[in-house]
Amino acid sequence: MKKSDCDFSPLKQQLIEQLEDIVLHLREGIHTLKTDSGCTLSRLESIKDQFETVETMAASFYLNCYLAPFTDKYLDISTCIQHLSSQRHGALIVIERKDSVDPFIRPGTPMGAALTHPLLESIFYPGNPLHDGAVLIRSNKIFSAANILPLSSQNWSDKKLGTRHRAAIGLTETCDALVLVVSEETGKVSFAVDGKLHPIITASSPL
Repeated sequence: MKKSDCDFSPLKQQLIEQLEDIVLHLREGIHTLKTDSGCTLSRLESIKDQFETVETMAASFYLNCYLAPFTDKYLDISTCIQHLSSQRHGALIVIERKDSVDPFIRPGTPMGAALTHPLLESIFYPGNPLHDGAVLIRSNKIFSAANILPLSSQNWSDKKLGTRHRAAIGLTETCDALVLVVSEETGKVSFAVDGKLHPIITASSPL
């Protein structure tokens, strides 16, 4: 990741401010404990909520940082997932990075089309025969659609993850691809990288 890819971002400044606020609250909590001047439980609950907010903000910030070196179309991708989220159209989008994903996926329908957010959104429109599989993005093109990804080998029964989410995690356990998931049940958006799933900010999930 190039340093310049993530510089001067308003979201980065918000992250810094949120983290500084958490540090302030932690220091106040420590002072309260040391001086026996009150109960810290409510303060700890507030800090927990702030951490969850910061995690989501950080994931949104780093998503563009992860995408920028490998595609110039990361704004189209971001716009697409925002729209899919608001409409609760499920989606699974693979962005190939350094590693080829060919050895790990069952290929679907070749496309070789220029990446635009209207085209990407249309693939996942309910009723489209390609909408159930994963779209593969290579550089600035939609390389193929309706690809089948390997499911994660981990036991995710306690987290009640659907097939799309387990497929996203499964592929990123085997290569360095980044996989975006939109839940058709909730509209929530996550991305998987290095076998881990991270929630990100959308208009339908405001902070």
